[in-house]
Amino acid sequence: MLFLLAALTLAPSNVAAGRQDVLAALRARVKHVFVIYQENHSFDNYFGTYPGADNLASPEAQSHGFRQYDPIGKGWVTPFRLTDPDTESPSQSRPLVYDKMNGGKMDAFVAAQERVSQRKFDAAAARDVGLLTMAHYDCDTIPFLWKYAHSFALYDRIFSAITGPSTPSAIELIAGQAGETQWARDPQSATAASDAGPGVPVTNDLDPAYGPYSESDKQLQISQRYATLMLALAGVDATQATNETQGVGKDLGAAVVSGRAPIPWGWYQEGYVSPTVALPGYETHHNAPQYFGYLRQNEVFWKNEHEVHVMLQALQDGTLPASGIFYIKGGSQNRFGWKPANPDPYVQSNYRGDDDHPGPGDSDAQVGEAFVATFVNAIARSPYWNDSAIVITWDDPGGYYDHVAPPPVGQCADQRPCGDGPRLPLMLISPFARDGAVIPDAGDQTSVLKFAEALFDLPPLASLPEEKPYLPRGPRDADPAITDLLGGFDPGRLAGTTPPIPAANAEIADSLVNAFPPAMSCATLGIAPVALPNAPSAPPPGFNPRPKRAPRSS
Repeated sequence: MLFLLAALTLAPSNVAAGRQDVLAALRARVKHVFVIYQENHSFDNYFGTYPGADNLASPEAQSHGFRQYDPIGKGWVTPFRLTDPDTESPSQSRPLVYDKMNGGKMDAFVAAQERVSQRKFDAAAARDVGLLTMAHYDCDTIPFLWKYAHSFALYDRIFSAITGPSTPSAIELIAGQAGETQWARDPQSATAASDAGPGVPVTNDLDPAYGPYSESDKQLQISQRYATLMLALAGVDATQATNETQGVGKDLGAAVVSGRAPIPWGWYQEGYVSPTVALPGYETHHNAPQYFGYLRQNEVFWKNEHEVHVMLQALQDGTLPASGIFYIKGGSQNRFGWKPANPDPYVQSNYRGDDDHPGPGDSDAQVGEAFVATFVNAIARSPYWNDSAIVITWDDPGGYYDHVAPPPVGQCADQRPCGDGPRLPLMLISPFARDGAVIPDAGDQTSVLKFAEALFDLPPLASLPEEKPYLPRGPRDADPAITDLLGGFDPGRLAGTTPPIPAANAEIADSLVNAFPPAMSCATLGIAPVALPNAPSAPPPGFNPRPKRAPRSS
């Protein structure tokens, strides 16, 4: 962020004053935040050849896993361009991701995946899944996402806040931790070192203690008992929370004593119907607030949970509150009528989701980006565009290769660092964003929380009375090393000296959004992906992106 970097040369008082000017302008301009939260792709998997980013052509990539050994094929593999949007899904379990990162060398993605995949596939298919970790897409396959990056701000140093799968990262998004406070308060609640079973810090994808469920695990996660953004947003309305307040009673009291008026929020997820009913395709373990007993069991909070189409109607009708933060989440079965381009009956039956989670039983990548574009279009065409900030990001890297070694953060119950995990894409779309900028500010899912706190002038969760005594275990939203995303905003646009970006720059024609594959490409966008040292980076001979799951040969 050039404005703030320049300010760093000033005296500390001037730096603080400069930041306060930016915050004041931000608060005057931005009233509505929309977080479109997708699934399972690393930065290199989606933007590994994006020009100007820390991409796979960088020297860092050449020394961190660009060339990896394939034990089954007994050869070497380098990143390759993939155009098929319907693939198998690599594993993103916590122990396996640590094996893939190999102590920060980032060079064991293929080997570690092949070893685990042989439990579900024969050797040839296990090799396909291992090779898949090295695949990358570009604007010929996911053009909408590349258009947003090209027109607005793309962050290339955002990591997964915890090394592991979807659930802990979703919890980090609203809490800045995955249960370290609860673990410190109650050591007996620790997650097993094997990564199996319930406990804190949360490191696996067990369903929450309370429904609704479309289907549920036999074993459920324990109720989470620590502060979230939703608690802080409640302000004086926190007095209405009387159920499941163990571990957050003093935090709720602090919210009430603050005298702050409540700030609206909403979680909109595909397949959600009611507190007791969910449709097939509703992925319970993706709904972060559902893990917190005090959010789920008090109407003052749970009234903010909705089906995702409710958001589209509210945008069209102009019935959203005057300000607030709203989370938008897809599912493993889309209800927009979208079908993958591939007519193969297997693909048509098994890739109908829209949350971007790869693998049979879930999403086609082009359907996933159509979900994003549908909501970006709806916001751009609504009364809320002029005061909006849209954050598009992903929950975890999906087990795919990324060349940037993440920084170690804290320590979980398994004696490994809790985070960070490999990089994720994150884009900021707003009338006040930098246009066509790559933002190198480092952060993770906690950055979305920090942005909300900065915008709505809330105290960090780390400062609350039930969290502060246990630091450094607990929320990391007071950590100055984690960006609050302000670097993606243009100071001139915030100040009013530079015109805001018009809504038309964010819109994509409905005829393109609802057609598969879309008639948009690198050529029509005017974007030239960078050439990698192994160009042309074609898939290895015989590679199958959808290997059949079959018993291993004896």
